[in-house]
Amino acid sequence: MADALDAGDSLILFPEGTRNMTQSPLLPFKTGLFHLATKKPEVDLVPVWIENLNRVMPKGKLVPIPLICTITFGQPLRLKQGETKADFLERAQAALLALSITAKEQVNG
Repeated sequence: MADALDAGDSLILFPEGTRNMTQSPLLPFKTGLFHLATKKPEVDLVPVWIENLNRVMPKGKLVPIPLICTITFGQPLRLKQGETKADFLERAQAALLALSITAKEQVNG
């Protein structure tokens, strides 16, 4: 992933590590996001919430289905000096949860 970033590519990461099929808004984050932030601290990590994700991009499908969804972008995150893995992952998860609330408010008016 670091090589892809060095080449100027953008990455889309799902920090939960698997598709969330539960009623919970998020599963616990895996550590890969932290390791990438440690290796590439100058890279902005932009949290993005996709409302209606499981219908638009069903598990096992390669092409999104043309249904209505909303995409909400948050403020970029970077690993803070001395920030622990647990604190960083908690902050990243909180940023996504805040976006989920914003997205629901936008959809519901």
